[in-house]
Amino acid sequence: MDWRPLLDLVFPAQCASCNAIGSGLCSACRPNGNGLAVYLPSLRVAAVAPYESTLRAAVLALKDGRRDVAEALGRMTAPFVTAGAILVPVPTTAKRRRVRGLDGVALVARRAAAIAGARVVLALDQRSGDAQRGRSRAQRLAARGRFTCNPAGVAGLRVTLFDDVCTTGSTLRDCADAIREAGGVVDDAIVVAVANSPKPWSNSIVH
Repeated sequence: MDWRPLLDLVFPAQCASCNAIGSGLCSACRPNGNGLAVYLPSLRVAAVAPYESTLRAAVLALKDGRRDVAEALGRMTAPFVTAGAILVPVPTTAKRRRVRGLDGVALVARRAAAIAGARVVLALDQRSGDAQRGRSRAQRLAARGRFTCNPAGVAGLRVTLFDDVCTTGSTLRDCADAIREAGGVVDDAIVVAVANSPKPWSNSIVH
């Protein structure tokens, strides 16, 4: 039995920023603009907006397991997804999935893919205890080999990485390395927000 309609009735969607009823991030709180472009050494990253203000509140709510926020962020990222694309979400650890009851990034990716006419492949896995949240910038940049990739999902295919926040770019680079080692091709990534990146956004490079 699908309990979601009942849950939506008892716990209606509520803006993560202003608490207005109706959406996980209401129209008044959604960031304006056409998005941002950030260039890592081997990836082009498209983002909705900087990781600040209302979008930061929404991402933190997503990390706390808010399905209504995942729905809202999926709609916001859908315009960046090409029809027919294969999205590979950056996974959280199994421990965090058990605590939250979901993988927020995968939910956002599925919603965006459904709107854009793309598909999602869960090819990556994160080793237990290797989450980046809480690490210093130096620790994030030094982290490598935190992800494994199932070749059956990506070998011979061009895919697009999908994540919630790009901070130093180390997670995306690590995931891209795992995908390439598994025989996949990845040149692009889509994220909800970008943190700590120098301006101008249109030609910024994150190291």
